[in-house]
Amino acid sequence: MPAAAVILAAGSGSRVGADVNKVLLPLGDAAVLAWSVRTALRVADVVRVVLVVRPGEEQAVADAVTPWLGEREVLVVPGGSSRHGSEWRALRALAGDVESGAVDVVAIHDGARPLADQQLWERTIAAAREHGGAIPVVPLPGLLTAGGVAVSGALAGVQTPQAFRGAELLAAYRRAAADGFEGTDTAACLERYADLTVVAVPSSPLNLKLTFPEDVALADRLR
Repeated sequence: MPAAAVILAAGSGSRVGADVNKVLLPLGDAAVLAWSVRTALRVADVVRVVLVVRPGEEQAVADAVTPWLGEREVLVVPGGSSRHGSEWRALRALAGDVESGAVDVVAIHDGARPLADQQLWERTIAAAREHGGAIPVVPLPGLLTAGGVAVSGALAGVQTPQAFRGAELLAAYRRAAADGFEGTDTAACLERYADLTVVAVPSSPLNLKLTFPEDVALADRLR
């Protein structure tokens, strides 16, 4: 069954120390955002790609990703004022495909995670199709409290891409819109409005998020 990939690129470059959106920064032979687009397009299941961008950056995003599309196409939609709002706009753009059955799973990815590999995308989409939802997780060792005491227990960090069955995801966001609810992430909305089993998919610390200047340099070494 076919899947859709939503790549969120409506952030900024403030914390990373850039005067442009961090997903437009160069990383090797392409912009940061282009890495995620190229990977998503290599996934056999992915038949739709939606890029959610900052209003006014549509042309800059097009310039960054077009050289890597080949014969494929992506849909560019303007983001909202929050992550939830941006996801909702993407889902509205995909609503027809979800309702017709042309798309059964939607994977949502942070464009600031350029090193998520094809296998992680494939495993996450497959797990979502089987169980209802799937999120990549990675162990978080060595955490300390403010008092310098080591945190005990198995803690895990949540990454993207996160994937969910499209019909349930769309229904949850429609209910949220009717209630005026905005979650901090996709899972928060689903937890409130959908009875969906979400499973963990093992990931790697290499799937880092570009947040600070040193993250960009590290990603450049790891690519």
